[in-house]
Amino acid sequence: MSDKTPLDDVAGHFRGKVAIVTGAASGIGAALVTQLAECGARVVAVDRAEISGPQPGVLALSGDVSDSDVIARSIELAETEFGPVDMYFANAGVMGGADIGTEDEWATGMDVNFYAHVRAARLLVPGWAERGSGHFVSTASAAGLLTQVGAAVYSATKHAAEAFAEWLSVTYGDSGVGVTCLCPMGVDTALVRDGAASADPRARAAIRAVTSAGAVLSSDDVARQTLAAVAAGEFLVLPHPEVRDMWQGRAGDTQRWISGMRRYQAAVRAAEDG
Repeated sequence: MSDKTPLDDVAGHFRGKVAIVTGAASGIGAALVTQLAECGARVVAVDRAEISGPQPGVLALSGDVSDSDVIARSIELAETEFGPVDMYFANAGVMGGADIGTEDEWATGMDVNFYAHVRAARLLVPGWAERGSGHFVSTASAAGLLTQVGAAVYSATKHAAEAFAEWLSVTYGDSGVGVTCLCPMGVDTALVRDGAASADPRARAAIRAVTSAGAVLSSDDVARQTLAAVAAGEFLVLPHPEVRDMWQGRAGDTQRWISGMRRYQAAVRAAEDG
């Protein structure tokens, strides 16, 4: 799918729809909010950080979407102000620290990157199945299909997010519930920029492993491809086409792929050590 998909081609699918976007203050989330609004959707944008700049048809909600109460409040706000929720973009994410990670990093990573998706789906998907329509969008990362050098929490929780999205699609797809899973590599977001600037060489190496494997795309490009996939009813969004080749190589010869990843890890760590 081209990263230049014009919004005009998909605007009709989103016009008048009600959407919730998490992680909406910056990066992919902010781009999704803007593009959904441009398409005529009405959006509740949720983030712990301040969401700047009012946009027509957009309401901001401050809160941590790993909290079920915040998710419930976002749904209540959408339904009260706009009507029944048609789409939920589970986009909020955290890196979760370097290497194996601490207990606190695992707890936070699981809550934000995985359980937040489960909690939202529990509140929305049964109702969507009853009415025969609705769409759940999970931002899982290429790490959810492959792995993330130097970041166990991020890798494992993104694998869990992809697996849950796949289960949702298998289980509820015949009931009219659409599911789309976004799995990019490097995107120009605060998560990538902060990791690249980290004082921890392990964290820098984790980001270098992503940014040296393919192009670093803009959030706008990734959001456009995601909306095009939602409109087309596609499950998997791979903004970096090389991820499909890596994923297929991993499945075809897992031992060879792991050996190659060990060599790649050594190279990126050596580059950071300098």
